[in-house]
Amino acid sequence: MSTAERRLNPAELETFCNALLASGGARADDAACVAAHLVDANLKGHDSHGAGLLPAYAQHMKRGQVNLAASEKTLTDTSVILRVDADGGWGAPAGQRLIERASARAREHGLAAATLGQVHHLGRIGAYAEQAAAAGLVSIHFVNVTDHAPLVAPYRGSDARFGTNPVCIGYPATSTRPAFLLDMATSQIALGKVRIAANRGVAVPSGSLIDKRGMPTTDPSGMAGFELEGALTPLGKHKGYGLAFACELLAGVLGGGGTIQPDTPRRGGITNGMFSIFIDPAAFGDTAWMQAETDAMARYALASPPMDWDSPVLYPGDPERAIAGKRAKEGIPMDETTIGQLNAVAEKLGVAERL
Repeated sequence: MSTAERRLNPAELETFCNALLASGGARADDAACVAAHLVDANLKGHDSHGAGLLPAYAQHMKRGQVNLAASEKTLTDTSVILRVDADGGWGAPAGQRLIERASARAREHGLAAATLGQVHHLGRIGAYAEQAAAAGLVSIHFVNVTDHAPLVAPYRGSDARFGTNPVCIGYPATSTRPAFLLDMATSQIALGKVRIAANRGVAVPSGSLIDKRGMPTTDPSGMAGFELEGALTPLGKHKGYGLAFACELLAGVLGGGGTIQPDTPRRGGITNGMFSIFIDPAAFGDTAWMQAETDAMARYALASPPMDWDSPVLYPGDPERAIAGKRAKEGIPMDETTIGQLNAVAEKLGVAERL
């Protein structure tokens, strides 16, 4: 039986998140940025990357697994290449600054590449593609994760060897259509979705999880409470496995923070690496034609008769926009187990606010 849910006001949830982060020692600007990033993930329907992460973040602050006094270091700064070491600092502020700096280079030179290493959890990667798209740029992002045990089994493997390693592609809006956004984990489902399923007492989709013996299971309880027993499976079998491996090479190796192989330290936190490419469409042809062709392709794809008339074909990014509109009006749904975990963290940190 699933756990009961409540609807939370987004602004109030953001205030609560901000208070928890600040009480844990985060600088005021960092706390505000991370809180907004988490709640935005909830608004967009990605609860796995939303406020429910705060119990883990609180532990990371307590254990020194996020550097609260981080000072970013620029390792390479050329006309088209930007390499940044985040010094273990918060993901959202460092990620947003990287996008802003790299976007400026892409607008000037047509394209740019950037890496971000040694950064705490970046959260929902789609937010950075949305930021680039708002600046009129195409962006491609590959992300890996270190500092904790692997979560995803390789194709044909029976234990975990990779992180969920997201891949994200954003394309700017046209005059008649909003931005394209493809944001996906290279695992069948994200770990956060397994945790939420465990909190709600529901099964995960068949084929998305194996247990500690390497056998298929739909029971998420082995991964409740940020623990790990078993492994997630790769998206699309060999295809997701290949993409996850590519993320280790592009984000982990080129990004400078290392891969998830066991010689890289595992302190039990979440450290990301990201490799991003930024493209100004204007440098590649006539923008009016590009917009018309984009719109034509979208109309063609979305005109396919749906197999289920209650589930029409969607433009990538439409689900997030639709859910955001709904949740902004009706509130963010959150199960009582997660709410209890958040309130327990607030009590430990001496925060008066409760959800």
